[in-house]
Order: sequence, then C-alpha cells, then structure tokens
Amino acid sequence: MPQPLTIAGRTFSSRLLLGTGKFSSNETMRDALAASGCEIVTVALRRADLSGKKDPFANILDFIDPEKYLLLPNTSGAMNADEAVRLARLAASAGLPKWVKLEIHPDPHYLLPDPIETLAAAEILVKEGFTVLPYTNADPVLARRLQDVGTATVMPLGSPIGSNRGLETRAQIEIIIKQATVPVIVDAGIGAPSHAAEALEMGADAVLVNTAIAAAEDPVRMARAFKATVEAAREAREAGLPIQLDHAAATSPLAAFLKSA
Repeated sequence: MPQPLTIAGRTFSSRLLLGTGKFSSNETMRDALAASGCEIVTVALRRADLSGKKDPFANILDFIDPEKYLLLPNTSGAMNADEAVRLARLAASAGLPKWVKLEIHPDPHYLLPDPIETLAAAEILVKEGFTVLPYTNADPVLARRLQDVGTATVMPLGSPIGSNRGLETRAQIEIIIKQATVPVIVDAGIGAPSHAAEALEMGADAVLVNTAIAAAEDPVRMARAFKATVEAAREAREAGLPIQLDHAAATSPLAAFLKSA
C-alpha cells in the first residue's frame, strides 16, 4: 500500500489537497471534492460565515462535511502578519480546527507571498499552538527558517497563484525537498494533472490544487483526473523511478548472447 501522508502526527491517505475558490457554485465544489478523494480542504476565511447567522452569501462551510474533510482555514487576503494572526485566531474561536494555511500576499497583481511577514506570523501562531502550513516563495532558506520555528509543512509555489504555468521553480523546490524535515506541499500554479505528477515524482509529499479543477469545463471530471494522476505519481515514486542517463542503454542487450553463441 502507498505510504500515508503524515502532517503534525495526523495521517492522510490522499496526497491531493483542494482549494475551494473559483467554483461556479458550492454544489459543484462539493461534488468535485468528493470526486478528488482529498481529505484536506482549504477555505478562505473571508468567504466563510463564522457568525452563526447562516449568511446565504458566505455559506461555503455548509457544503463541506467536517467529518469527511479536515478544514484548513486560509488567511488569504491578509496584508501582513498582524492580519493573518487575527484571522487565524478568529477561525479558532469560531470552532474551526486550530490548523491554518498561512498566506500573506500584499501585492494584488502577482499575489506573491511576503516572506518577512510570513515568518513573523508563523512564529506567533506556532507559539499559540496552531498547526501552521505556510505558503511561500520557492526559497530554500526561508523554508528552513520556517521549519526551525516549528511549522508543520512548507508550501512553496510552483508558479504564481492561478497562473496554471506549472513548476517554473522546479530547481528551488528540489533543494527544499532535499533539506526538508517536514512535508513539502507544492502549492500554486499547478494547472494540469501532469504538473502534479511532476511534483510528486520529484519527491514532493503532496500538492494543493484549486484553479485547475475549479476553472475546468467539467470540474468533477478534472478532479477525478487529478486523483488518478496523484495516486499514480506517488506509486511511481515509491516504486523507484530509474535514474536518468546522458546516453542510450539498450533495453534488450544482445552482446553477451552473441558472444556465447
């Protein structure tokens, strides 16, 4: 059996995490989550009704079964560490799990994470007992600093959020994987199942996908495609991928046979 994904002592059979933005409807999102086989679902706190008043325009939590999925509150929209910490505390006080996807990107055009504010917020939240999964640039030095302060994972971007451009930061992610002492989850920019396969085959522990599924013509079928691809890529990684060579190597060598004949 494939090895489970373990984060902060909790195990998951799926290595595919899903975001919940951009779906055409909450019903489509619900069906895509089910088709994906995922067990961790990120929810932007600004889209969730935490007041208990059943706001019909912020009722995304009504479509996500907390018995089936780990809800991962997302601080997307936070401009700095103070805002991110406040959002995480708000989610915890409303009864959501004390897990948080830490995301701070003040630049609205490129949505690149702020490394300084992310590290500062991570230090505070870890000390307060949160399980922190930080979204970052593909910066090996920052990844090590985050591990040092106690984050449960590191989540380097493959390319900018929603760009669907794949692993443009592959070389840096490879370094992060080599140095990692916590799971590495490639987040942002994954636009096709082949991108997810590339991340897992190179050694990433999991991938987080949103736009590629939510913006597909058929999100449910795309979710199934990602599920199958992620499972196959992880199976291949555990089976032992052959090393790449700079020369040809015959698959049916005849030299020894001809010599003995």
